[in-house]
Amino acid sequence: MNTKIRKPTLFQAFIPIIFLIIFLALNVKFFGDDTLSGANQMALIFAATIAGLIAYRLGLKWKSVSNGIVKSIGSAMPSILILFLIGSLAGTWMISGVVPVMIYYGLKILNPGIFLFASVIICAIVSLATGSSWSTVATIGIALLGIGHAMGINEGIVAGAIISGAYFGDKMSPMSDTTNLAPAMAGTDLFTHIRYMIYTTGPSILITLIIFLILGFTYNFEANQTNVESVLTAIDETFTITPILFIVPALLIYIIVKKVPPLPSLLAGTLLAALFAIILQPDVVNQISGVHDNYLKSSYIGVMRSMFGHVDIVTQNAAVNELLATNGMAGMLNTIWLIVTAMVFGGVMESAGLLVRITQSVIKFVKSAGALVASTVATCLFFNITASDQYIAIVVPGRMYAETYKDHDLKPEVLSRALEDSGTVTSVLIPWNTCGATQSGVLGVPTLTYLPFAFFNIISPLMSIFMAVFNIKIRRIKEKSNSQLEKDKRIK
Repeated sequence: MNTKIRKPTLFQAFIPIIFLIIFLALNVKFFGDDTLSGANQMALIFAATIAGLIAYRLGLKWKSVSNGIVKSIGSAMPSILILFLIGSLAGTWMISGVVPVMIYYGLKILNPGIFLFASVIICAIVSLATGSSWSTVATIGIALLGIGHAMGINEGIVAGAIISGAYFGDKMSPMSDTTNLAPAMAGTDLFTHIRYMIYTTGPSILITLIIFLILGFTYNFEANQTNVESVLTAIDETFTITPILFIVPALLIYIIVKKVPPLPSLLAGTLLAALFAIILQPDVVNQISGVHDNYLKSSYIGVMRSMFGHVDIVTQNAAVNELLATNGMAGMLNTIWLIVTAMVFGGVMESAGLLVRITQSVIKFVKSAGALVASTVATCLFFNITASDQYIAIVVPGRMYAETYKDHDLKPEVLSRALEDSGTVTSVLIPWNTCGATQSGVLGVPTLTYLPFAFFNIISPLMSIFMAVFNIKIRRIKEKSNSQLEKDKRIK
């Protein structure tokens, strides 16, 4: 006997989301900054359970729901594997002196007033060259955060500058996966998509740079300048400081530019840094391993420990000790736990048809180009919140709105731009999204701490809506000639 599967009502579709919001609000109230240690993960599991009960009432079998969960988690597996390698890379880059040497020279070269401005530019260039915001944040970003910490700048502001630059480059790079995915979903080509994004992305990054420039010159550094010399001294006494260490990040960027996949690229960066640690930092390796009579054994233990577990590098400066501590792969486990539970929730919501039900109800109210772009932006943000994955936030709205854009006489690049202006950049602002969880875990800065300062990521979707509402650079399929426009005016 076949049970008929019913379509959910709008109210049913919203029930799990309402409960999730309640659970998350309670977690913030009772757990504070420690919500990612398990509270938010359990909130997602409880919300997924409620969604599962609704799916059961609609007539879905457990096999269908579980298949949806497995498919959803499977889509996140590449991100999870990358996270493990980012953890090991962070460990070997620290003990090898790669990150400390970046901090050392950065403190000597970068003027505090332009530091935030320069951080956006540096991350934008690296991300544009590599096509990866994740690699940029995990390498250059960590070093910049250390420099900002030594200068006494609020970690949320520094992280916001890093995120802003990294996601600008990711969004505009032809090597970025999301930059290729958005035009594919909308039905346009890659370079038309990139050129068209300049109209919204250009003003967004310009406003972002102006804000960080103003912040840099108005921030009070005077009380913190004495810290810089002590940090430089502590790093110099602990590590062998040499420009040779820049070979490691330079080679990693070269490998990524050559389109080597992320996993082997990150593994190569990890192993190369491990080799440099053994050659250039014997004292650090011995300190970590605790072995002083056999350097071969010490190298193996020290390098392995930096890759998988917690490492404390002890200097004469307590603040620097905190700065140089890493957690290797183990430090990524809470983030991976969050991603898995988020994908469970997204998988149940999608398999039960709850996400599609909500977004379909939005399309009915679309009457103009401005409203259509605004609803696309809202839908992408909605999927980033509920499905917890930026790829879903691009693919599903892209498929949903493609015909609607044609019906409104809008070219596909209008849709592809809206998808990137929202789906790509807002993913990092959601604590339980794969991007938000990853960047928060890598930088060690809570998502809600850097969110108010990730100006580019906040401005981009608003700029997209602004351009559409005021009909600025909105391309239409049937562009009317000047004579036709005059004729239309006379008829009116």
